[in-house]
Amino acid sequence: MGLSSHKYIAVKLLIMYLDSRKSNEINQMLKEFDGFNLVVHNCLITANLQWGDAANACQLFDEMPERNEVSWTSLISGLLKQGKVEEAMDYFERNPYSDVFSWTAVITGLVYNRLSFRGMVMFKTFDMMEVKDVVSWTTMLDVYVEMGDMGEARRVFDEMPERNEVTWSAMIARLSQSGDWEEAARLFEEMVRCGFKPNISCYSSVISALASLKALQGGRSIHGLVLKSGVDMNVFVGCSLIDLYCKCGSSDDGRLVFDSLPHKNVVCWNSMVSGYSSNGIISEAVEVFNRMPQRNNVSWNSLIVGHLGVEDFDKAFEVFHQMILCGEQPSKSSFSSILRACASLASLERGKYAHTKVLKLGFQCDIFIDTALLDMYAKSGEITSSLRIFDRMKNKNDVAWTAMIQGLAENGFAGESLQRFEEMGNTSSIAPNELIFLSVLFACSHCGFVEKGLAYFYSMEKVYGIRPNQRHYTCVVDMLSRAGRLREAEEFIASMPCEPEANTWSALLSGCRTYGDEELGSRVSVKLAELAEAKPGAYVLLSNSYASGGRWVDAMKTRDVMSQKGIKKSGGCSWMELRNRVHLFYSQDESHDQWREMQWILQLLNTERESYF
Repeated sequence: MGLSSHKYIAVKLLIMYLDSRKSNEINQMLKEFDGFNLVVHNCLITANLQWGDAANACQLFDEMPERNEVSWTSLISGLLKQGKVEEAMDYFERNPYSDVFSWTAVITGLVYNRLSFRGMVMFKTFDMMEVKDVVSWTTMLDVYVEMGDMGEARRVFDEMPERNEVTWSAMIARLSQSGDWEEAARLFEEMVRCGFKPNISCYSSVISALASLKALQGGRSIHGLVLKSGVDMNVFVGCSLIDLYCKCGSSDDGRLVFDSLPHKNVVCWNSMVSGYSSNGIISEAVEVFNRMPQRNNVSWNSLIVGHLGVEDFDKAFEVFHQMILCGEQPSKSSFSSILRACASLASLERGKYAHTKVLKLGFQCDIFIDTALLDMYAKSGEITSSLRIFDRMKNKNDVAWTAMIQGLAENGFAGESLQRFEEMGNTSSIAPNELIFLSVLFACSHCGFVEKGLAYFYSMEKVYGIRPNQRHYTCVVDMLSRAGRLREAEEFIASMPCEPEANTWSALLSGCRTYGDEELGSRVSVKLAELAEAKPGAYVLLSNSYASGGRWVDAMKTRDVMSQKGIKKSGGCSWMELRNRVHLFYSQDESHDQWREMQWILQLLNTERESYF
């Protein structure tokens, strides 16, 4: 039809062929243009940059007899997107068109290349320009956000002469992502009051902020706005609402939103599985998990964490094993969770199995994995392996130090636990936390280092600004009681700024029994009995204390009172690991599938023992 003779249509055809990378057609179209054409050259420069051929793009640009704003901005922006920062800045400095578009392009490009400080320096120059549009202001806002300076980002936002929905949404999103959830929610209210219509991104951001705040009523209000605006069927908004309701403990409402979505992506399915898991509704989590059309690492991890939350460690291992069989590679989060399960069960064999997988995938130098491993070995009694991992860690955070100090103390290496505590103070910049002090006091108690323990206790608030809690006070009472300083322990309890817990009195009662102080023991028993009226769990401690002291009549009376009040003591439990299976045994429990065989073996052993004697 001869349409290519019309330059406008010819340019559109050329762009189409450039996008499709049809070289023959491109060469044919270029012949249609007689001589130099500025628009065509700009198209060719942009195309070469998109193809990753920066050298050819620069050559085309340098050969141009004339250039306009688009020529300069396209080349500078394209070079920055390819990471060729210095080359782009050289062209920017020679750019005769110092307008808002070129400045926005270069500052955005610097931020894209993680050169936020350099971008900010450019903005101080840029701030002197008389004309700036809303896109430029938004870019400046992003520069400060990228640098982590939310104060300056907010200053830019407040100084903007005009804002649009994108600007409001950007600021709300940045506040939500940086953890300033209350301000994100407040700014959303202001946005709506000013007559701006939130977009999908804005709704998702504010709902996420309210989910983090666990603000159920505020979330319901936003849900109402979502319904009115007609974006309730959007999958991203839906995922945010599911997360909100589940984090607020309203899994049923989350499920209603989930079921209402006509199209669900894997994030939606994961949100529902994670929501049920975090609220301990494992049967529903499993039901949703089994219906998932596709799963990813987050899906498996959510279910593993759910089983851990209800202390069903066997199921957690089962899911982990299925995950591997299905070809899904465990992530660092997967290993952290499963190693925590190993530590809770003191399951050394399973812990070693997980460790071999960690080594195979090359995760052993990760600080979180290493910390989980040393904690697992320590809780399984393999303190040598725990120390080996700890000593090879290049960077140790407070969690790693806490796990090591606590592990040594709980495994009977109280002296070495205190040495590590002193080492932490001398060789690292990490300050002790509440858990570390708890382990240190525990170690001092079991070593008999009373004066040192008291010094550590009083340094908590004076030196480190940590206010001791009930557990710290209980440790001090236990330490004094074990050393026979019973009257001092009683005076210490009287001076406590908080109400003593049942374990505090129980520690003193244990000391009274050890050192035969019946008078003080009687007073402490009365205190425990009084506490039991308000907190029934204290009856268990009182009963145990009587039983371990041989006061069987008092123990029986206490258990009678417990029975009358409907208080039940959790059954004693022991376990053993055999051939990668953990066998649990409860007092007077016949649920084990080999219970009869075990009873028969016990009877046989008893018979042999009686005949031997």
